[in-house]
Amino acid sequence: MSPSTPVPPGLHAALSSDEWFGRCDPALRDELLRLGRMRKLATGESLFARGGEAEGLCCVVAGALRIGSLNAEGDSALLAYLEPYQWFGEISLIDGLPRTHDAVADTPSQVLVVPREALLTWLDAHPALWRELGKLACRKLRVIFVAIEELGQLPLEERVWRRLQLVAQGYGSRDAPRRRIRLAQEVLAQMLGVSRQSINKALKALEASGRLRLHYGEIELLDALNESPGSPAPAGPAAG
Repeated sequence: MSPSTPVPPGLHAALSSDEWFGRCDPALRDELLRLGRMRKLATGESLFARGGEAEGLCCVVAGALRIGSLNAEGDSALLAYLEPYQWFGEISLIDGLPRTHDAVADTPSQVLVVPREALLTWLDAHPALWRELGKLACRKLRVIFVAIEELGQLPLEERVWRRLQLVAQGYGSRDAPRRRIRLAQEVLAQMLGVSRQSINKALKALEASGRLRLHYGEIELLDALNESPGSPAPAGPAAG
């Protein structure tokens, strides 16, 4: 396990760019920073594994983490790709059960880890602030509901576009989505459960339609600000 270090000064302002943290009760924000410790991860290093004991609430501070698991055939299923300053790990914090997925660094990364027992002790003394953790969990649940709906209604090209929007918006954590995102086609394929060749074809079609532009190692969303990934699926054949 990588050694942990205290939270550096000045991190509060950066973390506040996340919509959930920025709107949290100030007392909870301060306590998360007081209790939190920084963990450095090398590329490919695991923060935690599926079925493991929950260490606490986490937030990506630098780099990126893949959240997913391996199926019975050994294939990787990717649930999310987390970048600064996205919070995660609240499910095991709330229910006390083992981790639901693996969290592995995709690049050299830093993660803020707030120890579970210390945070629970503080929340027991401030029970009204449990609502804030519930808001974090509910935000992600809304994203999951939309993704499930899209899986059965939208063609692959539109599903790729919606997933790119979600990543650009930090799964709902950013008020202003990023126009450029670094996301390998292989990672996107794992997210949607299709082949890399299918993703490449869908991206080329989206580029031809003027919705995005492909760069080396990056995808630029040209009209990301004009559409919402939570909007209803289009009518007609596209929704079939």
